[in-house]
Amino acid sequence: MSWRPKARLGRGGRRTRSPWRTVVILAVLAAGAIALLEAGAEALPDGRCRVVWVTDGDTVRAICPGRPGGSVRLTGFDTPEVFSPGCVSEWVLGTRATGLLTWRILRAGEVRLTLSGRDRYGRHLGRLTLDGQDVAGIMIEAGLARPYSGGRRESWCG
Repeated sequence: MSWRPKARLGRGGRRTRSPWRTVVILAVLAAGAIALLEAGAEALPDGRCRVVWVTDGDTVRAICPGRPGGSVRLTGFDTPEVFSPGCVSEWVLGTRATGLLTWRILRAGEVRLTLSGRDRYGRHLGRLTLDGQDVAGIMIEAGLARPYSGGRRESWCG
């Protein structure tokens, strides 16, 4: 007879998942964020912006020549929310989208961020390409984003 830990029961007697999966995901995201910060906090010598932080699946922080560092909302797609999700499944998908974007930026040989104005919240808007491939297409193809060109966004909660 083998020993198995007792199932964790939540409200209503339902089984709950171990928090370790969430801890591991957050640790990976933190490691990626630290690696981005260590890559340097100055604009690149050729005058391009340097991505220094991934906020979520469609927002980064960047240092650009002649501009203070700030938040850049990536255009062409929308990802699930991580900081104000409408449901647990939206948070899970948003965390995956953040992880994928971080991983792809760290892996890319060429990261190019082109700014194109500001949104209604004052964030810069920008297009991000990794090794010549638009991030919007990468995220949409992975099933972690939807095409978006402004206006009301669809809910990620069913």
